[in-house]
Amino acid sequence: MSRSSLIAPHGGSLVNRFVPESDTPSMRAKAEGLPAITLSAKQACDLEMIAIGAFSPLTGFVNKADFEGICNHMRLADGTIWPIPITLAVDDEVKSSLVEGSQAALYHSDGTLMAIMDVDEVFAHDKQLEIPSVFRTEDDAHPGVAAVREEGDWLVGGPIHVLSVVPDHEPGEQFTEYRLPPAETRAAFEEKGWRTIAAFQTRNPIHRAHEYLCKCATEICDGLLIHPLVGETKPGDIPADVRMDCYTTIIEHYFVPERTILSVMPAAMRYAGPREAVLHAVVRRNYGVSHFIVGRDHAGVGDYYGTYDAQNIFDEFDPSDIGIIPLKFEHAAYSKKAQGMVSAKTFPKLENDQIFLSGTKVREMLSKGERPPGEFSRPEVADVLIKWATSEVTA
Repeated sequence: MSRSSLIAPHGGSLVNRFVPESDTPSMRAKAEGLPAITLSAKQACDLEMIAIGAFSPLTGFVNKADFEGICNHMRLADGTIWPIPITLAVDDEVKSSLVEGSQAALYHSDGTLMAIMDVDEVFAHDKQLEIPSVFRTEDDAHPGVAAVREEGDWLVGGPIHVLSVVPDHEPGEQFTEYRLPPAETRAAFEEKGWRTIAAFQTRNPIHRAHEYLCKCATEICDGLLIHPLVGETKPGDIPADVRMDCYTTIIEHYFVPERTILSVMPAAMRYAGPREAVLHAVVRRNYGVSHFIVGRDHAGVGDYYGTYDAQNIFDEFDPSDIGIIPLKFEHAAYSKKAQGMVSAKTFPKLENDQIFLSGTKVREMLSKGERPPGEFSRPEVADVLIKWATSEVTA
């Protein structure tokens, strides 16, 4: 099967910002004489996403024209759809060391040199523009809003030249086996002969409703990419290593291996609801995905967004601009009368019929060593979560 059979990357071509290995020694020597920027956890995730091409067509952190275009119109300055600005914010002290037209060295918080950046622009971080545009709220209780407010008051824009994206200090936490960049997922799809691929974005374990969405999508596509986000998340989210155990367990017992690929996405969550749904879609296009599952309150938090706002936002664009096809699913749950998974589109809603548990109730059951009902969660997945939850209680 030819490469042209897969969807084209967003913007037309897949970006690769890694420097040749032969240039690494000279780049390291050069970095020693440059101003240093220590990246936050979110910025380190963004650097990796740029480097591997997941954020194509971005070649670096956004400049002022792109920042304003994204905030105001969800488009880069050249008109390409892009819903959330990928920024490198710095404080006054770092800003004073930077010179436009020169370069800076970017470091992980553990001291690992990650990249050298061309400092094309240094400009004021217009948080009054970014926050309400991206998050549709200015409430500091929103984790994305709070994160932006805590960032520096200056933004640095320019291309990056990357030496490393994964520090060696905790190699066991990096899911190397599953950390496939877009070029490799595309190669895997081609090897399997897939033309159409559905992606499932998640930052939670897969319960029965999620499984239902995945299998509906697989029925209409050649294959499924289960693509959990393992970058920075908010406090209280289930740790990535626990979630990975859940994913491998449910795939082993309830999915067809020949039709399923598990890979991780090293992005940071913004919790920006509708705009983040669009970001997740165009990123999956870069990974070679043709269809993207958008469920209830995708990338939302609290009650900041309407239940289906993340689906409705796709109606604001010409389908050719997005490229990828959003699969818009209703809320799904197990129906006792139907004896199976249903949604509002497939089965009438009856009183006391559907099994639904709040996250608080599920966590309470797990911490007591109790499995949630099999209609809500597969027992094998519940056992993984019970082991984690009970260890949290005794810790």
